[in-house]
Amino acid sequence: MSKIICTTLLLLCTVVEAQQSDWETIEVKGNRQSQRLPQLSSNIAVLSEKEIDNQHHVHINELMSQVAGSWVSRGNGQESLIAIRSPVLTGAGSCGAFLIAEDGIPIRPAGFCNANQLFEINTEQAGQIEVIRGPGSSLYGSNAVHGVINVLSPDAMVQPAISVGLETGPDNYQRGKFSLSSHEQHHGWLAYGNLSKDDGYQQDAGYEQQKLNLVHQLQQTGFSAKTVLATTHINQHSAGFIQGKDSYKDEEIRRSNPNPDAFRKARALRLSSHLQWQLNEAQSLSLTPYIRRSEMDFSQHWLPWQSLEHNQQHSAGVQAQYELDWQQMQISLGLDAEWSNSQLAENQLQPFSDSIPQGQHYRYKVDSQIVSPWLQANWQLTDLTLLTAGLRFDHTHYDYANQLEDGSACAVTINNCRFYRPQDAQLSYQNWSPRLGLVHQWQTDQYFYANISSGFRAPQTTELFRLQAGQQAADLDAEQLTSLEAGLRGGDNQFNYDLSLFVMRKEHFIFQDTERQNISNGKTRHKGMELTFNYYLTDSMRLKGSGTVARHQYANNIRISHQNINGNDIDTAPKIMGQIALQWQPETDYRAELQWQYLGKYYLDPENSATYPGHHLLHLNGAYSLNDNIEVSVNIRNLTDKYYAERADIAFGNYRYFIGLPRSIYVGISWEM
Repeated sequence: MSKIICTTLLLLCTVVEAQQSDWETIEVKGNRQSQRLPQLSSNIAVLSEKEIDNQHHVHINELMSQVAGSWVSRGNGQESLIAIRSPVLTGAGSCGAFLIAEDGIPIRPAGFCNANQLFEINTEQAGQIEVIRGPGSSLYGSNAVHGVINVLSPDAMVQPAISVGLETGPDNYQRGKFSLSSHEQHHGWLAYGNLSKDDGYQQDAGYEQQKLNLVHQLQQTGFSAKTVLATTHINQHSAGFIQGKDSYKDEEIRRSNPNPDAFRKARALRLSSHLQWQLNEAQSLSLTPYIRRSEMDFSQHWLPWQSLEHNQQHSAGVQAQYELDWQQMQISLGLDAEWSNSQLAENQLQPFSDSIPQGQHYRYKVDSQIVSPWLQANWQLTDLTLLTAGLRFDHTHYDYANQLEDGSACAVTINNCRFYRPQDAQLSYQNWSPRLGLVHQWQTDQYFYANISSGFRAPQTTELFRLQAGQQAADLDAEQLTSLEAGLRGGDNQFNYDLSLFVMRKEHFIFQDTERQNISNGKTRHKGMELTFNYYLTDSMRLKGSGTVARHQYANNIRISHQNINGNDIDTAPKIMGQIALQWQPETDYRAELQWQYLGKYYLDPENSATYPGHHLLHLNGAYSLNDNIEVSVNIRNLTDKYYAERADIAFGNYRYFIGLPRSIYVGISWEM
């Protein structure tokens, strides 16, 4: 009976991004054009600046749990793994299934993603967060397979002059935020950032993190410019998985840290400038040059031999876009180009075994170039029907250079060495990404939408050049995903909703087989339903939430198991996820929100032999304004103090868990003028 109740409730939920009277006027930029929400033929969730501010999130998963079809699984500290219309994907290159962007620019080069790259963005003070569920490759290119997370910087022209905030919480958690702004009629600048530290719930764990952003905007007749500088740094002492079946329920074990020496240090710097010219009433041109740099050192604490990795990348690129309004059509032509230099090294300080030797396992660099012309057209067929078509071509080139001796990393007498260094190579990939969509207003404030699209990702450099078990070269194809989606959205000042159904099939899925060879002949299938609504019960109370029912399966018998897994559910893929929130704001001086979060049961292995039972949690947050300038806030996570796991799996023959935190109370105060 409880499962039936949970399913019924989740099918009556939504992500709410709108205010009561303006859900139709929400503008999204994830499609590289500014469009109103009803005009979109795809399913895009928008988290507004106000929603982000009200949540006071400590980790990005607290925000993403509000987005239907999405689950950002929290590791330790600020670590994370992403699922958007997908299972939680792990392993080399799995992060390439999702594109993470800042103001529409990917934060890392294609082919050089990192699973934890979300902590390289200042989501805590974002102006807006947009989540594209499903392929976005026709506009974004490689990596926009299962979804896109686009974090927009705030508008410098509307920010308060000064804003500061302090927060404190359990385990000596502290965070300070600031924002300084100045703007005139045509010119404005903004500086904002935050510093946080957490001593960690588990032993020998915790982090210190700093984020700083500078924004300059210029608005003149016929010309506008927005320049953004973003930098982040994190120094984390990581706690690894705890092991043993249901160990997340054991009070002593859940506080332990099996890997007290684990760490992660990361630095990132990005600079971009969006320049736009309004040529006339029907034409505009924009150029967005950018440069990026990131560097990361960490211990691979999930591996028994505890090797160390260093990676870094320097990259630059430009996005060019021309728009033309012609009769009943809006046409966009674009060209994206990118150049990068990436490096990776893996080193093991302590001896482990003859086949897993002490010393350097890999050290290589990769120069890459990507050139991508694209086209998108919006055609107003009738007053009520809009057709959208898009096409993109990506040419990706890798120039790889091994900086150690080619071949085995072990002594010549060892035949089963785990690590293999391929010789220098140059590889190229060419991929097309089409998209066709339709929006039809079938009655007042009610819209039907549908689209078919294709997404891809070129193999990541780690999949191509970080080989094992004597594999001399990885002959990999680009992953390709085809998606069909249809939905209904609509509403009025009191009630709005969005219902979508999707079916997706992925081919050339890249995986590491039972012989530790990187292969690209996997197939998977994905189908599901996402339903969202926003209902105002009274003038001061509304109900919001998000809900997903989906299934993700292997579509052929890929060799990641000694059993036939064709048709099995993919591990770490809950069939039901969702959140419901009740918001209450009787006066402008105070507000409160009670959230119920549900994560359903999922399998821990491809054989579907073991499961995590799922969990449901309660959260409470609120705020009270002491006067026009000062506000105090309270955020209580895991209100009922339940034992749960943020993520569970089976590896090296053991049940493993990242533990969920106990009841955590965060208190803050902010001042602005």
